[in-house]
Amino acid sequence: MRSVAVLMILLASTINAAAEMSVSFEWGPTKKCDTKSPPISVRDAPEGTVKLQISMTDINVPDYRHGGGTVAYAKSVPYGAFRYKGPCPPSGKHKYRFTVKALDANKKTLATATASRSFPE
Repeated sequence: MRSVAVLMILLASTINAAAEMSVSFEWGPTKKCDTKSPPISVRDAPEGTVKLQISMTDINVPDYRHGGGTVAYAKSVPYGAFRYKGPCPPSGKHKYRFTVKALDANKKTLATATASRSFPE
């Protein structure tokens, strides 16, 4: 019985160690006030992910709506995959956050991840 208990504990710790979804992005060819989305990378999206819902927030002006888009799931979302109101700080640098939701076929959110960086860099 003791070996079964140890095995169950090891199995539980392995399941809990599963990687969480993460995202990153580079501005790439993005220019000020660009309407084409930047290249975005997604790692460890949950099984069953079919779409990615992506939105951007200006952390310096969180009430300004930049919008976003929904694209078919891919580990690498290319530049211009969707149209939105790109980074357009009136002066200096602003920090922007992309929020990416992994959606299943029924549009249920399976996971959410964020990534932030300044523009211009």
